[in-house]
Amino acid sequence: MLPWFQDRFPLYLAPMAGVTDRIFRGLCKEQGADVMVTEFVSAEGIFRKNARTMEYLDFAPSERPLGIQLFGADPDHLGEAARMVRDWVQPDFLDLNFGCPVNKVVARNGGSALLKDLPLLERVARAVVQAAAPCPVTAKIRIGWNRAGINALETARRLEDAGVQALAVHGRTKDMGYSGEADWEIIDQVARAVRIPVIGNGDIHSAQDAARRKRETAVSGLMIGRGAMAAPWIFHEIKTYLATGSIPPSPPLEARWTLIRRHCAQAVAARGAERPALHSLRARLMAYSHGMPCAKALRARFASVESLAQLEAIIGESLGAEHQEI
Repeated sequence: MLPWFQDRFPLYLAPMAGVTDRIFRGLCKEQGADVMVTEFVSAEGIFRKNARTMEYLDFAPSERPLGIQLFGADPDHLGEAARMVRDWVQPDFLDLNFGCPVNKVVARNGGSALLKDLPLLERVARAVVQAAAPCPVTAKIRIGWNRAGINALETARRLEDAGVQALAVHGRTKDMGYSGEADWEIIDQVARAVRIPVIGNGDIHSAQDAARRKRETAVSGLMIGRGAMAAPWIFHEIKTYLATGSIPPSPPLEARWTLIRRHCAQAVAARGAERPALHSLRARLMAYSHGMPCAKALRARFASVESLAQLEAIIGESLGAEHQEI
């Protein structure tokens, strides 16, 4: 068994394209996330040693245990890419993306497209397991391509047989995207059908959500995505609730702004320029605004933010309004 499952119920930060970069992973680690997975990385980009691809492979030692997530559909190419990544950066594990529903990925026969071709999915998994050894391999899937093609149980058994050591299951089909509700009954069935740890994913937005899924299903851990985008402190809240039965108070507004300020400052430092860095963070800032006073007005301001000075002005107005209300 992977060491982070031994006598523990780990909380994963879900891999999210354009979101879970090194900076955001570091913030979530500080808040209590146990296991990190990078944004997905193309096998073809690894072969070309594309500069952007190489950025995806960068991580800090403090982020461990960390997995590099790969996507693609050619078993030989993915196997070779896995070997290259293992040798370059020595991740704690490699993760296979069989769940991404984005059309530009699916059109290349990657992500959830392989849920329609389980023999190929299994060949990919076997090739990566063999090529990456002794580095462990895990995988992430959705419950099926569509409601008529739910095949999570068969997919999980094939991956287990191929040597995959843990499996994250998102409780939606490809066709659902991120709409509707995650089906935790199917996630539970998968967890009971295989011997490897199953990590449940979908609609974990609070400590109560996490406790319910731990209590009512056989999952060995949880993976949190969109819930962490709006509130990275969700990991701390979940851990506290599971350990004590009490939910800690949410961070005060000033503490939230301190985290947001750090996120933006680190992004600007990494990019070397304010404007492009803050452009790329606009959607992240909008996610952070959920639950804040005057969130709609904040989102309108974030849509045009271009500098740290503008951000400081927004922060000052937000905190000033709160103090006036008090």
